[in-house]
Amino acid sequence: MPLTADRKKALRTLGHNLKPIVTIGDKGLSEGVMEELDRALNDHELIKVKLAVNERDVRKELIAELCRASGAELVQEIGKIALILRKADKPNARLSNLLR
Repeated sequence: MPLTADRKKALRTLGHNLKPIVTIGDKGLSEGVMEELDRALNDHELIKVKLAVNERDVRKELIAELCRASGAELVQEIGKIALILRKADKPNARLSNLLR
């Protein structure tokens, strides 16, 4: 189910103070990056991803592929930072950015 405008606004507020957990470089979405992304989404649900790619079109394609491959939804994209969300089946209250 797509995020509503109000839900996105609330998530952007929560994500404002977060630091990027995963960085994607020029090599793109390698297996190691996808494993770390999956772990981070399972633990934190709402995370920032830094894309160290200069070309804007390539960044947009990477974000789309990242969301498709991980099952996450894009909340916000500003420059080289993407805020993404994937609800966990059993969120950990100590780690989840949504439950704090």
